[in-house]
Amino acid sequence: MEQRSFESWNGGTLYLVPTPIGNLEDMTFRAIRHLKEADLILAEDTRNTIKLLNHFEIETPMQSFHEHSQADRLQPLLERLAQGQDLALVSDAGMPLINDPGHPLVDAALSQGLAVVALPGANAALTALIASGLSCQTFTYYGFFPRDKKGQVAVLDLVAGQEATAIFYESPHRIKQALQAIRQELGPDRAVVIARELTKRYETYIRGNVHQVIMCLADQEIKGECVLLVAGGGKAEMGPELTAETDLKALVQDLMAQEGLNSKQAIKQVAKTYGLKKQSVYQAYHDLTD
Repeated sequence: MEQRSFESWNGGTLYLVPTPIGNLEDMTFRAIRHLKEADLILAEDTRNTIKLLNHFEIETPMQSFHEHSQADRLQPLLERLAQGQDLALVSDAGMPLINDPGHPLVDAALSQGLAVVALPGANAALTALIASGLSCQTFTYYGFFPRDKKGQVAVLDLVAGQEATAIFYESPHRIKQALQAIRQELGPDRAVVIARELTKRYETYIRGNVHQVIMCLADQEIKGECVLLVAGGGKAEMGPELTAETDLKALVQDLMAQEGLNSKQAIKQVAKTYGLKKQSVYQAYHDLTD
């Protein structure tokens, strides 16, 4: 369904209003105006948002709307929009919906033909990217870096051969572990950048290959939320041709005998050489079937 300019819309509108990621001067005039004119502000955490509202002397009523909000809370909000009221959805920092709640409300509003308007504004991932020194031509945002080993391996397998710069969010107390996972899966020479405390007084960029950055952080206590950027690796090199006659089990056994590798190391090397998933080589080596 086509949605035309909000200026031609006579009903209520759901405004997605960005907030500063640190520096309050990044709040736009338009964002302030819509927060003042809205009938209700929906905030991820009202305790954080009230500080912003007080700073800009915004007195609009506010209620919480977060990831644990029940689905039955959507209908009263949709009814207010249908009756012509304007709602403004904000997150704690940056653009709403980017790793923040709000999608169910946006989806429900659009499904009922209600107007949804996004205002441009601050975003930590893009702010870090354009000052990182890494390629901005193509990039992929992956959200928060996975906590579990399986998830880390899976996402880094995606990153490994892509030309696009990879962007993650990570907490300060897990950033060192994330770098260790990147070094293990992508090697010590992959370029990475850590951006922290963006737009704030102690804004910091740490650039280098993953080994250099790990060494730089070895004796540092990291504070503030981090944006972690990983350079693209270019197109994956074509490995030897894989045919129906290729004996993956024999290849693993040969590597173990010739280079003194254990089965896990040899399986990983064969998978990398032939551009296969490690699980496929593992199954072949152990004579397993799907």
